[in-house]
Amino acid sequence: MLAGLVYSAVDAELLKELGEVKDIIHRYNGLRPSAVEERLSILKGLLGEIGDDEIIINQPFYCDYGKQIRVGKRFFANFNFTVLDEAPVTVGDDCFIGPNVSIYTACHSTDPHERNSRREWARPVTIGNNVWIGGSVTILPGVHIGSNTTIGAGSVVVSDIPASSVAVGNPARVIRKIED
Repeated sequence: MLAGLVYSAVDAELLKELGEVKDIIHRYNGLRPSAVEERLSILKGLLGEIGDDEIIINQPFYCDYGKQIRVGKRFFANFNFTVLDEAPVTVGDDCFIGPNVSIYTACHSTDPHERNSRREWARPVTIGNNVWIGGSVTILPGVHIGSNTTIGAGSVVVSDIPASSVAVGNPARVIRKIED
């Protein structure tokens, strides 16, 4: 799965791990928002890497494995952040994620017979430093978003977005470059 090769989404070992992570996520989402230290402790055990203790992920938060997610310093994600991390998801320092944002790494065939075999593959997502992802954005598998970029609310990011850009729409396209 992590090598980007085709794998079975109904593999017993993967399903067991997904179930264990769902229990952790359920516990995290059930905590009082004021339980900052306990929330941070769960995130430190769940995520693959955290840049510092200034991470904030508002509840509810959802992910598949957690351990493939790496976030940098001063990371903030608002309500309903969803990450399907079948491949690595790497987010740089000083990134802000709006509400209802989804990051997907899992890929499925468009052929219904092949799709029904439950075979899939995954492609990593990378987000640079100083990126703002507006509310209700969807980021698809294999996308790289460069540093110092803003993705406008409601956008669907289907391909790479260069650094120092403002991108909006479905599919997201660069509408303006940001001066450094």
